[in-house]
Amino acid sequence: MTTESYGLEKTVVRKVTLRIIPFVFLLYIVSYLDRANIGYAALQMNAELALSAEAFGFISGIFFIGYFLFEVPSNVLLNRYGARVWIARILVTWGVIAAATAFAETATHLYILRFLLGVAEAGFFPGIIVYLTYWFRSKELATTVALFTAAIPVSYIIGAPLSTWIMDNIHWYGWSGWRWMLFLEGIPAVFLGVVCFFYLTDKPEQAKWLKGEEREWLLAELERDRTSRKNVKHFGVMKAMTNPKVLYLSFIYFVYQCGSLGVGYWMPQIIKGFSESLTHTQIGLIAMVPYIVATVVMIGWSRSSDRHGERKLHSAIPLAVATVAMLGAGLVTSPVIAITMISLALAGLYSFKSPFWALPTLFLSRSTAAISIAVINSIGNLGGFVGPFVIGMVKGTTNSAAAGLMFLSVLLAIAFIMTLMMRINSQDDEQTAGAAQQS
Repeated sequence: MTTESYGLEKTVVRKVTLRIIPFVFLLYIVSYLDRANIGYAALQMNAELALSAEAFGFISGIFFIGYFLFEVPSNVLLNRYGARVWIARILVTWGVIAAATAFAETATHLYILRFLLGVAEAGFFPGIIVYLTYWFRSKELATTVALFTAAIPVSYIIGAPLSTWIMDNIHWYGWSGWRWMLFLEGIPAVFLGVVCFFYLTDKPEQAKWLKGEEREWLLAELERDRTSRKNVKHFGVMKAMTNPKVLYLSFIYFVYQCGSLGVGYWMPQIIKGFSESLTHTQIGLIAMVPYIVATVVMIGWSRSSDRHGERKLHSAIPLAVATVAMLGAGLVTSPVIAITMISLALAGLYSFKSPFWALPTLFLSRSTAAISIAVINSIGNLGGFVGPFVIGMVKGTTNSAAAGLMFLSVLLAIAFIMTLMMRINSQDDEQTAGAAQQS
C-alpha cells in the first residue's frame, strides 16, 4: 500500500467513523435506557402498584415477545425503505410509548405498554448492525460494532445515577419519581427520530459529506471486501430464516441473553438486598461500577478480535468467564465480592457481543445478513423474557436472587460449549485473518 493510499484510507475511515458511530451510539444509549429503566422504576413502582416479583419479571420480559414477533418484518421494511426513514420511525414510536409507560396504573397496563415498546423498537439493533456493514469492511467490523454496542453498558453507567436521581428528587404535581423518570427518559427518542431523518445517509454513494475520490475509494474497498469472501452465500428470506447455521447462532444468543438481561433488569434490586439503608441514588452509583468495567474490557477485547482476525474463540472465552463469575455471584454473601463477580460476569457478557455479531457476515451476503441478523436477534432476545422471568420466579419463591444467578450461569456454560463447537466454515477465520493482513 502506498503512502498516498494509506493516507486516503485513514482519512476516509476516520470521516465515516466520526460521522456515523457517535450518532448511532447516542441512539442506542437512549434505546437501552428506555428498555432497561424499568429495573430502576421497580424500586418504587413495585410497591406503589403492588407488583409481585413474578409480575415484575413478566413485565421486564414481555418487551422481548413484541420484539421477537416484529423483528424480521421490521428489517424487511428497513431494506425496502432505507435505514434513514425506518430508524427514524422506530425512534419516534418507541419514544412515545416509553413516555406513555409513566401513566400506567396497573400491572395489565404495564404488560400492554412493554409489549408495544418491544414492537416499536423491533428491528433497531439488527438494522444498525446491517447499516454498519454498508460502511465498514470486515476487518473493522468487530471494533466498529464494539464502539456501537458499548452504548449498552454506557447506558447503564448514565442511566443508573440519572434514573435514581430523578426518582429521588423530582416529584412535580404529585407524580411519583418513577413516573417522571420514565416520562423524561422517553421524550429524547422522539426528538432524535426527527434528527435521524435528516442526518443519516443510507449508502456510501449518497454521502455528500465525502469528497469524490473518498467516496470512490470507499465504494471500491467495500466491493473488494465483498468479493474477497468466496464462501459468502445469498439466500431468500425463508431460507435465511431456516438456515441451520443461523438457527444455531440464534440459540447461542438466546442462552446468552437469558444471562445478560436477567442480571441487567434485576441488578438494582440485587444491590438493594445488600442493605436496606441504601438510597435509590446510592444504588444507582453502585450499579455503575460493573458497567464501567464491562465497557473498558469489551472495547479492548473487540480490538483483539479484529487484530487477530479471529471470531469464534473471542466469542467463546468471554462466555466462560461470565459463567464462572455468575456462579460466584450467586454463591458469595459479601456485597463487595458480589459486585466484583457481577463486574466480571458483565465484562464477559459484553465482550462476547462484537465478535459474535461479526460471525454471520463471514458466510452470508449483506442482503441475506440483514434478515439473518434479525432472526438471530429476535430468537435470541426471547432470552430477554426467560432470564428476568426466571429470576423473578426464583426470587418470589426463595426471597433471594442467588439461585436465579446460579441457574443463569448454567445456561451460559451451555452457550460457551455451543460457541466452542460451532462450525461456520473451516476457511472463515483464515479468510478473515487474510483480510486483516492485506491492509
